[in-house]
Amino acid sequence: MKTHSGAKKRFKLTAKGKVRGRHAFTSHILEKKSPKHKRALSRPMALSADDTPRVKRLLGAGTSRGSKGAPPRTSAGKRAGGGA
Repeated sequence: MKTHSGAKKRFKLTAKGKVRGRHAFTSHILEKKSPKHKRALSRPMALSADDTPRVKRLLGAGTSRGSKGAPPRTSAGKRAGGGA
């Protein structure tokens, strides 16, 4: 599988396997944001655990030969007792 060319421009993998990307809210409406806030937004951030497997698949990382991506996540304990 080829690496997704849009993802490889936007994300980097750290040595421990985390995915780094840019913060949101950095392109416009900057007058009302404090300089401290804008500096903090300019630094790279680690993606959330929910987005990491998807981005890793686009980057071609985290998959070994013969496997079809990450194992399915279980929803144990999410809805104890049924729902409505």
